[in-house]
Amino acid sequence: MKVDRNKETRKKFITVGFLFDANRERFKLQSLNGDHGFENHIKDKNIHRPGLALAGYVDLFTYDRVQMIGNTEINYLKSLDLQHRNTAFKTLLEFKIPCMVLTNGNVLDQELLDAAAAKGIPIFGTPFETTKFGYFIADFLDDQFAPQVVIHGSFVDVYGVGVLLIGRSGIGKSEIALDLVERGHRLVADDVVNVTRKGEGILMGSGTDLVKHFMEIRGLGLIDVRSMFGIRAIRFQKRVELVVELEEWKPTQDYTRTGLDNEISSILDVDIQLVKLPIFPGKNVTVITEVIALTYLLKHYGYDAAKEFAKRLEGTIADKKKKGNRAINYFEHDFE
Repeated sequence: MKVDRNKETRKKFITVGFLFDANRERFKLQSLNGDHGFENHIKDKNIHRPGLALAGYVDLFTYDRVQMIGNTEINYLKSLDLQHRNTAFKTLLEFKIPCMVLTNGNVLDQELLDAAAAKGIPIFGTPFETTKFGYFIADFLDDQFAPQVVIHGSFVDVYGVGVLLIGRSGIGKSEIALDLVERGHRLVADDVVNVTRKGEGILMGSGTDLVKHFMEIRGLGLIDVRSMFGIRAIRFQKRVELVVELEEWKPTQDYTRTGLDNEISSILDVDIQLVKLPIFPGKNVTVITEVIALTYLLKHYGYDAAKEFAKRLEGTIADKKKKGNRAINYFEHDFE
């Protein structure tokens, strides 16, 4: 499956106000110098500790990132007399910094907080330790700036495996997803699936805020899966692990019969196993989708049925070459 790269999106920036509002409760953030600079833009997912800049070396100062000030920086400032402390800190204020965060419940002199406010640089405080806060805020920023693509399909958690059903409009993706939900599996998104790349090789799928867990069933209309089947029937996000492409049965086309050859789909430059599933009236696609998920789990835990059968076949052929044809031994003379 090819994804239209023109539809791939990536945030160019977020505002400091959005960062603060989204994480105020999570990180117990407090604004230490008012609401100045909340409109500042954060354009980099990385964070920076300005220790060297405080010491006067600013040649490689990545000032356009969130600046995290921990115990090391605070203790350095405390080691200076008042005049040199103000000079060192105001060196940072000469740059267009989006915001600063003081970790470990640290504080700054009011004069320094006011100087930052005058420059339009907000300073926040958190009781979290520097390492802990750095890990969580980096994860948050990574989510915000991660590449994302919108895919038309249905996304279902089947036995813990994220299965993305794709195919032409009207082929029956939503109906299969609904049948899977009725059988106890969980809907993540229908029709519009947001796929986000986490790190280098992980894809996470989710629905949109508008659609959430509504489904459109042709001939019936819109249904709310959460209201109808309960909270057990939904998930808000899931890792994308399998792509099942539904297509009409074509007698002239060759389809895999053994499963020895795995096809690959590339989404956001991440390779995902692809299963092309031909469908026709009367074929139980729901059960087959469950089997596809179970087969994936078996392979994940080291058992591949196709390879196991190939080994048995090779062993049988080799055995016959050595011993010739053997008589059939009926099991315990069971003639039933």
